[in-house]
Amino acid sequence: MTLVATSPKFKENAARALADAQLQKALGNVRVGFIEKRLKAAERLPEFEALRDSARDIKNHTLAHLDLYLERYEKAVTAAGGHVHFARTAEEARDVIAAICTRLQAKTVTKGKSMIAEEIGLNAHLEALGMEPVETDLGEYIIQLRNEPPSHIIAPAVHLTKEQVAEDFRRVHTGLDKSRDLSEPVTLLGEARQVLRRRFLEADVGITGANFLVAETGTSIIVTNEGNGDLTQTLPKAHIVLASLEKLVPTLEDVSQILRVLARSATGQDMSVYTTFSTGPRRPGDPDGPGEYHVVLIDNGRSAMLGTSFQDMLRCIRCGACMNHCPVYHAVGGHAYGWVYPGPMGAVLTPTLIGVDKAGHLPNASTFCGRCESVCPVRIPLPKMMRHWREREFERHLTPATVRSGMAFWGYFARHPRLYGLATSLAMHGLALMGRAKGRFRWLPGASGWTKHRDFPAPQGATFQERWRKERRTRRAS
Repeated sequence: MTLVATSPKFKENAARALADAQLQKALGNVRVGFIEKRLKAAERLPEFEALRDSARDIKNHTLAHLDLYLERYEKAVTAAGGHVHFARTAEEARDVIAAICTRLQAKTVTKGKSMIAEEIGLNAHLEALGMEPVETDLGEYIIQLRNEPPSHIIAPAVHLTKEQVAEDFRRVHTGLDKSRDLSEPVTLLGEARQVLRRRFLEADVGITGANFLVAETGTSIIVTNEGNGDLTQTLPKAHIVLASLEKLVPTLEDVSQILRVLARSATGQDMSVYTTFSTGPRRPGDPDGPGEYHVVLIDNGRSAMLGTSFQDMLRCIRCGACMNHCPVYHAVGGHAYGWVYPGPMGAVLTPTLIGVDKAGHLPNASTFCGRCESVCPVRIPLPKMMRHWREREFERHLTPATVRSGMAFWGYFARHPRLYGLATSLAMHGLALMGRAKGRFRWLPGASGWTKHRDFPAPQGATFQERWRKERRTRRAS
């Protein structure tokens, strides 16, 4: 029932992505749009870096006392008239949600954007039970029409062009005027709004994710730019919040600080258009709201990360900044990563949740440029954790024998500095001599992975070690 991971085929996925002209055109929007907006938003807020420190500390404190805050949150939700359901696995979470929907005789289930729902394969499970899940976030709605997973955690359809979306709308919305103009984004948006409005009114149950869960008050918070989350949770008979354990924060004051870095990091906005706080079901006298309020809190491998080298990953607030700034993501998009979470955060989280044996390629799909860590609003050391996964992969002999042999060969020389210096000096001077005529190599034995796509520059001048020794001698002499 869960999404089938194609992470073991990352290299093949990446090759197809690089050859996809439409995808490469669409990915230009990531490179151009997100980066500049985030930079300008951060520059407008003098205390932005201090807020990043504060957000990191709040999340660290919560994770250190997660058991206490889980108990506090459950009591607060119950006091507000809601129900908390704890699920250890994806299967348990699906069963809890299915039981609520079945009891309410739900036929149509509207959904706000939720990566956890993607993680547990919720839509397929509901469909198998005869219910119709309807994605109401515009990006999620588009990819649901295409039967595709999201390619980005905040912009699920960023891999598509407006021409592709128009084609899908004409294919699916057959009851509308065939001659209508769908050449502009605003007309596409208007058509989606027209179609979805009826589905909101038909829905028996609404399911949303949660950006944050507040232990102090039992509140769930969603951050959107479309307002679909509000309609999803206020119109149906029941509102189900599906969230993982690490979404907890202690107080409303804490969450207000983190919200100041979330939208700026994600979309370059000071705040998102809608930041919706929900606490319990409809009360007497309320003009709207659900009759029932349920929170399904899922573990699905998170608690196993506590106290390990990967605990820092649980600080993630799902802003997408790491992938927005990642040169690898820019080149291949999200689907190449082969599961729910793409980019640098996916390169750390995916091996944790589905196993490094299935997702070992992802931590290796990094230049280690460090841009992801430099823009993370909660300062997650993503490159360090990717290195940890590379070490685990090597220790378990999951890397190819040729790679392990090459690393062992390099390791021997690295443990003998004099021999290493001599070998590298001979190799560099030899390559410099052979490449003297053209200054580059179009092919080199053992380096075909590089020279297949680009020339290898011939070394010029002395090696770094030689230059370093000369510099030290000069400084001592002076």
